[in-house]
Amino acid sequence: MFIATNRFKVKHGSEAEFERIWRERDSYIADVAGFVAFDLCKGPVKEDYTLYISHTVWATKADFEAWTKSDAFRLAHKNAGAAANSVNYIGGPEFEGFESVLSLTREGQAA
Repeated sequence: MFIATNRFKVKHGSEAEFERIWRERDSYIADVAGFVAFDLCKGPVKEDYTLYISHTVWATKADFEAWTKSDAFRLAHKNAGAAANSVNYIGGPEFEGFESVLSLTREGQAA
């Protein structure tokens, strides 16, 4: 399993617009080979911003990398610059990728 995250530092007052953009966008990801799940998560509120992460789970790192080179990826990100202009950020998204080394299922069994 591979988990891809992007951290976003959204300035106060832009949170609702940031969430609306994500809620209404077409990600083109649901039918991509190896895609498992997506979450947009709201984190701690800091002095200057609210932290968010986008979180995708992939069957393999290779599946994620193939997605980043796909037409679906280009379509999903084609208006990212325009959307970013309506939200106030501190810096750009910060990507982090993780390969699973241990996973537990609901039943407590290692996967």
